[in-house]
Amino acid sequence: MTLGALAALIAALALVVLVLFLIPTILSVKRTAESVTALADLLTNELKPTISELNEVLAELKTVSRGLAEHTADVQKFMSALGETGDQMTTINRSMGLVTGMFGQAGAWVTGAKVAGKFLLDRYINRKMKGA
Repeated sequence: MTLGALAALIAALALVVLVLFLIPTILSVKRTAESVTALADLLTNELKPTISELNEVLAELKTVSRGLAEHTADVQKFMSALGETGDQMTTINRSMGLVTGMFGQAGAWVTGAKVAGKFLLDRYINRKMKGA
């Protein structure tokens, strides 16, 4: 067995091991992506009516606040709850941004693995052609 053949065999084994370790990771990323897609769809479907209702509530609040200035304490409580809702929506948005970032990083890893595999394969083929 020549040195080139031994190197090719080691490279092939390393590639097989790499692929075997990446398969569960890729499947996990796929399941995570499906879960995030379902979550995004759920949030989209749930947030649109909520925002619409929130706009209606704000319009009603403006009407009520003009006529009932003596109930400012109740209005302040409502505005506080509304502010907390905004904070929670910001948290959801931030979480979605983090998940999106993780998918970008996972995609970069997968791309890197593909490029490394192609490089090793091309190198192996070039050496085989030079040796033949």
